[in-house]
Amino acid sequence: MLTTDKTSRQIYEAYRAAAPRVPARGLGARAALLNIDLQRRYTDTATFSSAYEGHPRQFEAVNALAAQMRARGLPVIWAYVAYLPGGADAGWWSKLSDNPMSLHRVGHDSPQAEIDPRLQVDPGHDLMLHKRMSSAFFETHLTSYLIYNRIDTLIVTGGATSGCVRGTVMDALSLGYRVTVPEECVADREEGAHYANLYDIAVKYGDVRPVDDVLAALAAGQE
Repeated sequence: MLTTDKTSRQIYEAYRAAAPRVPARGLGARAALLNIDLQRRYTDTATFSSAYEGHPRQFEAVNALAAQMRARGLPVIWAYVAYLPGGADAGWWSKLSDNPMSLHRVGHDSPQAEIDPRLQVDPGHDLMLHKRMSSAFFETHLTSYLIYNRIDTLIVTGGATSGCVRGTVMDALSLGYRVTVPEECVADREEGAHYANLYDIAVKYGDVRPVDDVLAALAAGQE
């Protein structure tokens, strides 16, 4: 095992500054925007102790991506987590803690399950995808939805980078999808975890690109 005195942020930024170690996967022919857990539990820092700050451009950038996708007739998906009363369907999540802010206490009608109001959701176009575990693929109809819409690429935003974003990205790769993560559009509670997982995703699982590059590629209809 290699050792270093660098932080995960320094390791990631050095990787980004160097010549590419792996080839870019690109956007493919048809992409979908998959927004992970951009719900108030994780975004409303003024109200919920479970929330955390992301990049200053995160919400504006996600909105811009969503607008581009809708303009091209491509799917926009908002995945969120919520459970039955008492967390009966939360599995082992319900055993991690037991207090008013425990994850398994987030009900479908809870303010914590609401998509952040700073994000622009189009009810006539966008898919609201309920999930219970880390990956947006696990026991949801996401795969069949993507197949029906002939999607070969996922643009993944949201949080946490080290948790549900990573879990979704890994499943997407395993299922044969190209993956792009716009760097400014994902966030985590801890900086170290955030950058360690951006590095892992970039080296192993998908493209990590500045959001402006992704927007430009979408606008040009190019990879």
